[in-house]
Amino acid sequence: MPAAARVVVRPLGTPLPLGFLGLLVATVGFSALQLQWLPPEQGRAVALGVLAFTVPAQLVSAVLGFLARDPVAGTGMGVLAGTWAAAGLVTLTGAPGASSAGLGTLFLAAALAMLVPAVAASAKLAAAGVMVLTAVRFALTGVAEITGSDGWSAAAGTAGLVLAVAALYAAAAFELEDARHRTVLPTFRRGPGRPVMTGSLADELADVAHEAGVGRQL
Repeated sequence: MPAAARVVVRPLGTPLPLGFLGLLVATVGFSALQLQWLPPEQGRAVALGVLAFTVPAQLVSAVLGFLARDPVAGTGMGVLAGTWAAAGLVTLTGAPGASSAGLGTLFLAAALAMLVPAVAASAKLAAAGVMVLTAVRFALTGVAEITGSDGWSAAAGTAGLVLAVAALYAAAAFELEDARHRTVLPTFRRGPGRPVMTGSLADELADVAHEAGVGRQL
């Protein structure tokens, strides 16, 4: 008789709203600088806000994402946390309003990195859309930092505001869905993500034996 194995699954709330709201704060703050709504001297205040709120919020979201067996949330939030931490530290320690080719290169690399969870999030199009917009925002910011161009900086700031609207919508949609256990605002789930709100517990746990952390090797 084969030995039985028991898998314990912890019920966790979705970490996506917290991570997306942290993204909202960071992208609005840096957009205000890039669009010259704030003087360059306020860059340090924005950087401190990002380091104090956005980075910890997204780190917590990353950890909870992996604990909730959602590698898309874990990976996406981890990349966001690291990127905003780098941007915050460079802005905090650099000269007000100065551009940095090194930071720009990091932003371009982060844009490519964000495409990985974006592609994997195809079952949750609202989350995937935010991640794609984040990649675009990072890419434009990277070019602006490397070239020092006001035009590219304005484009990056505008993209950041568009991202802020998308992040706010996605945060509200996933928060309401998790709190009310039904879809209130469309999250555009498809494929395996479609029956999350309507499927049975057996349906949800059907493939748990094949998930990372359950199998012998990751």
